[in-house]
Amino acid sequence: MKLEHIGVAVRSLEQALRFYRDTLGLKVAEIQTVAGEKVRVAMLPLGETRLELLEATAEDSVIAEFISKRGEGIHHIALGVEQLDRHLKQLQAAGVRILPAKSECGAGGHRYAFLHPSSCGGVLVELVETAPAAKEKK
Repeated sequence: MKLEHIGVAVRSLEQALRFYRDTLGLKVAEIQTVAGEKVRVAMLPLGETRLELLEATAEDSVIAEFISKRGEGIHHIALGVEQLDRHLKQLQAAGVRILPAKSECGAGGHRYAFLHPSSCGGVLVELVETAPAAKEKK
C-alpha cells in the first residue's frame, strides 16, 4: 500500500486553487466532474501522492453535507492498493464497515471503496485501485 492522495473538501475550487496553485505553486493535473458523486475534483500532484480538492456540485452531495457539519478541511486519506476486491473481502471478514458495500468507479477511472470512520479510529479511509490505463502510463 501507499498513500494515494489526501482529499480536501472545499466550498469553491476556484478559491482553493488561488491558494494551492497560485500561492503555493502546485500544478493542477486535471479538473473533472464525477456526476455520480455530485462533486467536482481538482487533482494536484505532490511528489508520489496528490492533493484532491473536492467541491460539491449539489446540496445533497456527501461533500456539501461534510462542509455543512464540519467546514472545509481534510475529508479523507486514500491508500493505493492492488486487488481491491481481495482487500475488501478481508476487511469485511474482519468486521470493517465498507462504504458503499461494493467498489465504485471514480475520478480518473480508479475503482474505490471507503472504510467507515468508526472502523478506522475516526478517519475516513479510501482504498483506491489504479485504473488499468493509468497503470500502463507509469
